[in-house]
Amino acid sequence: MKISKLILLACVWGSIVSCEDLLDPKLTNEWSSETVWTNPDMAQAVLTQVYADLMVVPDHYDDNFLDAATDNALTRNYGSSVYRASMGAFSRSTNPLGNWDNMYDKIQSINLFMEKGVTDDVIYNRVSKETDQAIKTRLLGEAYFLRAWCSFKLLQTYGGRTDEGEALGYTITNHFIGDKESAKPSLFKRDSYKDCVSQIVSDCEEAARRLPVTYTGDDVVVGKSKIGRACGLAANALKARTLLYAASPAYQDKDVIQINGMGNFTVLNEATYQAGWERAALFANEVLKDAGINYTFTAMAAKDLADAGSDTPADFIFRTYMGLVHGMESRHYPPFYLGNAQTIPSHNLAAAFPAKNGYPITDSRSLYDEQDPYLIARDNRFNMNLYYQGKKFGAYNSNIDVSEGGKDSESFHIYASRSGYYLAKFINADVANFLKPLEEQDSRHYYPMLRKGEVWLNFAEASNEVWGPKVAGPGCSMSAYDVIRVIREKSGGITNTTYLDEMAGTPESFRELIQNERRIEFAFENQRFWDLRRWLLPLNESILGMEVTRKEDSSENFEVKLVEERPLNDIRYYYLPLPYDELQKNPNLKNNKGW
Repeated sequence: MKISKLILLACVWGSIVSCEDLLDPKLTNEWSSETVWTNPDMAQAVLTQVYADLMVVPDHYDDNFLDAATDNALTRNYGSSVYRASMGAFSRSTNPLGNWDNMYDKIQSINLFMEKGVTDDVIYNRVSKETDQAIKTRLLGEAYFLRAWCSFKLLQTYGGRTDEGEALGYTITNHFIGDKESAKPSLFKRDSYKDCVSQIVSDCEEAARRLPVTYTGDDVVVGKSKIGRACGLAANALKARTLLYAASPAYQDKDVIQINGMGNFTVLNEATYQAGWERAALFANEVLKDAGINYTFTAMAAKDLADAGSDTPADFIFRTYMGLVHGMESRHYPPFYLGNAQTIPSHNLAAAFPAKNGYPITDSRSLYDEQDPYLIARDNRFNMNLYYQGKKFGAYNSNIDVSEGGKDSESFHIYASRSGYYLAKFINADVANFLKPLEEQDSRHYYPMLRKGEVWLNFAEASNEVWGPKVAGPGCSMSAYDVIRVIREKSGGITNTTYLDEMAGTPESFRELIQNERRIEFAFENQRFWDLRRWLLPLNESILGMEVTRKEDSSENFEVKLVEERPLNDIRYYYLPLPYDELQKNPNLKNNKGW
């Protein structure tokens, strides 16, 4: 067997996971299997390449965030995958978000490593057998995590219900598929959603058993120099996410959940449905107890994402390090600052951020003024995510001006915002000189793929579903209410609990609040697209913007306007179609509902 064009990294593991996370690719010739699986650097490189392929930038959907295919945002790039997804451009032959081949290629590499990369034939440390075994244990744990990660991505993308109401996932492959087996596609089928969840959960558990909770100290195997690799806490966080998805209404069989239409479903088997939520809540609580979190919530700051330090931010569990670059700014700055404004926040998202007193802006008690919409203080995350009319931007005390004829308006430049808002999250605007149009500078960026805040919100969602807002479940130190109160206070700066108390009157009203908290906490972290689907919420919300005009007296007039309609008005859009080629090769693969 040959490993063709195997990518070796000169600083093999240290570079991808050190403080600098710098990748130095070195392309080899073809190597025999015997050579690869007796050379520790080559063996590790197989797993390293999986890491490298997974460490994408957050706007990797044709230079857009996936939020641009939701009610959070839109794009001006009409040829991009997210625009096609936002317009429902899915078919049996076209899935703009498809990742089938990509993920299975990685799973194949991982399975091969698990079978050949930790045998007695490959020695990672010739000085100490104990150290050699410790390295193999850690590498195998990382392989289990990476397989779970890739498998979850397949489940997230292709998991759904068939026309018959079966909840199916992907095709489980937990061993390397050789040529003889791959030549017989009829041997494979889509496994049940439950079985896929079980496989991912099992891999996460195997990973957690072999990996340190976090990388600390100076140990050469599990010390700080290995930060950036998968750790035990990452495995547990991924398991918590998987169980949350498994409990969600979209992925239940027809005897548990009846889908009545867009945004409408009925629970048919309460006991089974509640059992899934209880499992998700209890495990999320165990992760919160973990030494890596210990019931301590740390709010994410804007500097954690752009212009970050060399240390991983406290809230991050598993993340991409993008190096000292400026591409994010070039893609999303206003054109006045030499950007292209690819992903554009919507007014829908802007309106989701409550006032600093805790009330939504639709509530008169918020003191929100439609004719002066940016006057009142808002949830801290409002400014972390958005630039809006009059907000300071960069050097020279310059302010955003989207009014007709303004420097940041559509009338000024074809690449200007379509909604009256610009993206702030992930964008460096802290260094005064960074935004000077004639001075190109770089910024250290991180993309949190798993973070502690998600575990908190996973627990709150599941806990509310099974025990209600204010009841702490068995062995739980906090209720859903307690968690949301902490998050709103530390992330949002909201200390007034009056509205929170009102919403805690019923699990249904508190569910809406939790869903909104996830929306604003994870804005532009590519979660909203999947959250809307697993919750079975409407996907066809009209996208709104803020139109600003100047009156004769130079005062400003604000008016909410329609920017874009979303024709996602059929329940088939809750699930994505399987690849047409795979369906043609293998009649055993059942497609999702409506495809």
